[in-house]
Amino acid sequence: MRVVAYVPDLMDRSKVSAAVPDVRFVARPDDLAEAADGAGVAVVDLGRPGVLDVLPAVVATGARVVAFGSHVDRATLDAARAAGCTEVLPRSAFFRDLPSLLTPS
Repeated sequence: MRVVAYVPDLMDRSKVSAAVPDVRFVARPDDLAEAADGAGVAVVDLGRPGVLDVLPAVVATGARVVAFGSHVDRATLDAARAAGCTEVLPRSAFFRDLPSLLTPS
């Protein structure tokens, strides 16, 4: 299963890479939808500018979209749910459950 991710933070990237060594990272949110086409999972850091704008296109690819963000930013988490993300988690839960989230369902 192919995993793509928009996760700019280097520490967060290292954690995602440890769970899925062959993950493909994209540099910009605008690149995520194209990269997610044909992927099994797309991972999105909701704390970055422009991410909410591209979520509908990423969801439309058919990839399982797993998004994470700050637990205190309820509006962003709710907006990601409304955009159709498969899973929307506070960052602590995302990193705690990372291996199971990025395996085939």
